[in-house]
Amino acid sequence: MQDSSSSPLLPEAVRRFAAWCVVILLACGVGYVVVLLCVQFRTAVIPILLALLGTALLRPLHRWMVRAGVQRSLSAGLTCVAVVAVVGGAVYIVVSALIDSGDQIIASLRIAARDLGKHFGAAGTSLDDIAANARELLSKFGSTAASGVISGVGVVGQTLTMAVLALLLVFFFLRDSDRAAGKLRGLVPGDSGDAVLAMARRAFGGVEGFMRGTTLIALIDAVCITVGLLVLKVPGAVGLGALVFVGAYIPYLGAFISGAVAVLVALADRGFLIALWALGVVLAVQVLEGNVLQPMIQSRTVQMHPAVVLIAITAGASVAGIVGMLMAVPVTAAVFGIVDELRQRHAASAEPAPKAPPEPEPS
Repeated sequence: MQDSSSSPLLPEAVRRFAAWCVVILLACGVGYVVVLLCVQFRTAVIPILLALLGTALLRPLHRWMVRAGVQRSLSAGLTCVAVVAVVGGAVYIVVSALIDSGDQIIASLRIAARDLGKHFGAAGTSLDDIAANARELLSKFGSTAASGVISGVGVVGQTLTMAVLALLLVFFFLRDSDRAAGKLRGLVPGDSGDAVLAMARRAFGGVEGFMRGTTLIALIDAVCITVGLLVLKVPGAVGLGALVFVGAYIPYLGAFISGAVAVLVALADRGFLIALWALGVVLAVQVLEGNVLQPMIQSRTVQMHPAVVLIAITAGASVAGIVGMLMAVPVTAAVFGIVDELRQRHAASAEPAPKAPPEPEPS
C-alpha cells in the first residue's frame, strides 16, 4: 500500500506551471526595478547607452587604425575627432536644410490638410487644425520629452554635457576594449565567467550589427528618396531626405511618418499626380529596403518580428520619450542576443553525451 504522505499534493503539470509563473514574475520584477533605476539615473545612463551605440558603430574604424600600426589611445582619439567632424557637419547640413525648407514644408502640410478637409469634411478639418498647430504641438512634445530627461537645469547645457560625457566614454570604450573581456571575466567567480562573457559578446554584437546596418540603410533610403523628390521637383526635398535619414533609426514608425510627410508635401504643392509618383518612390524604397537591403545588410544581426519592434518602441517612448524610442530597438537586439546565447547553451547541455565504444572482450 502506497504511503499517501509521500505523494505530491499537486500534479506534475501544475507544479511546472507554478514554477514558470514564479520565474516570470521574478524576471518582470527585476526588469521593473532596472527600468526604475535607469529612469532615476537617466542623466548618467543615457550617455552610457549613447556611448555604447557610438562604440558599436565606430569600432571597425578603430580596429582598422590599430591594425595599421596606430597606437590605441591615438587611434581612439582620432576616431572621436572624426566622429565629431562628421556628426557636426551632418547636423549642420540637416539643420540648415530643415530651416531653409521647414516653413515651406509646414505651409504645404497646411494646404494638404485643407484640401483633405474639403473632401473628407470633419476628419479633414481636424487634420487642418493639427497642421495649423504643428509647430505648437512639436514644441510641446519636445519640451515634454526634454523635461522627462532633464529637470531643473537648462536643456541646452545639460544636453551638451551629456554629449561631451558620451564622447569621452566612447574614447575610453574604444581604447580599453581589448581589456574589457578580461576585466568582465575576472568579475564573475567560478565557471560562470565564460557564459557571462559569451552573453556580453552576443549582446554587443547585436547592437553593433544593428547600428552599422541601420546607418547604411538610412543613408541609402535618404539618398534614394531625396533624388526621387528632386526629380519630381517637390519643394523641400533635401529637408525631407534628412527627415527620412533620422526617421530610419526608429524602424517602421519613422519610415511611415517621414514617407507620409513627403507625400503630403507633394500633394499640396505639385498636385495629385505628383503625389502618386512620390508615393510610388517612397513605396519602392521601402520595398527595396525590406526585400533587398535588410536581408543583405542585416543578415548577421538579431532578427526581430515587427510586432516586437513596435512594442519595444512604444515602451521606450513611454520611459524616455524620443531618446527611449531611439534606444528601444538596440537594447532589444542586445536582449535577443543574450536570450539566443542562453538557448544555445541550454540546448548543448541537454544533449546526451556520446556513448563510449564497448571495450573488446579478452581473448
